[in-house]
Order: sequence, then structure tokens, then C-alpha cells
Amino acid sequence: MPQKKTGSDKDRLNQIIAEARRNRERLENTYRERALKMFPHICARCGREFAGKKLRELTVHHKDQNHDNNPPDGSNWELLCIYCHDEEHSRYLNAEWYDAPPPGGEQEPPSTYRPFADLDNLLKDKK
Repeated sequence: MPQKKTGSDKDRLNQIIAEARRNRERLENTYRERALKMFPHICARCGREFAGKKLRELTVHHKDQNHDNNPPDGSNWELLCIYCHDEEHSRYLNAEWYDAPPPGGEQEPPSTYRPFADLDNLLKDKK
């Protein structure tokens, strides 16, 4: 048979409920929750869609690597699955290890070779 709740038990229960509500509001205001409301639930790298229980595999990546930079418009965020997020961060670690420029830094110029540049003329001659 359940025991009757005393006044102190009810006060404790009310405190727990109030704390749970505050925690929920705080969680909804985190950058992850804000990003999930702003962006489609799709990994920006691999294109996988996430819903239901799988949504927990979708993470927020800070484009500038600064976790304190959380503008209200979400311009520093992109949603990445846990695998692509790990890959993104390992790119920076590899760049540091090999003393290479970080991703988005200096890049080699694109190739100037154009294998199909004259294809249109070659096909005209065949007609």
C-alpha cells in the first residue's frame, strides 16, 4: 500500500519538477537544439537523413572551430553525422601533425589540364 505524501515530500517533488522544466528550457536553448530547429536533419557532408532515435547521431559542427561562437542566425554551424564530424576534426589534427595548412587554408592551384577541352571540335569532324 503506497504511503501518503507529506508536505515535505510534495515540496521535494515540486522542486524536482521545477528543476526538470528549467533543464529542459536550458537544453532547448543550447546551440544544438537551435541548430536542429533551423536546419534540415541531414548531414551536410554525406547527405544522410536523420529522424527518430537516429537523430542523436547528428551533431553540430562549428565551422570556425570556436565553440563559443554561436551567432543567433546559425551561420557558424553545420549539422554533421558523428562519422563526418570525426573526419572533419581529424583533418585539422592531421594538418597540425604534418605541419600542413589547415583545411580551408592555402590550397594548391587547380589543375590547368583540360582533357575534354577540344572534344566538341573532334566530334564535329566525325560527322
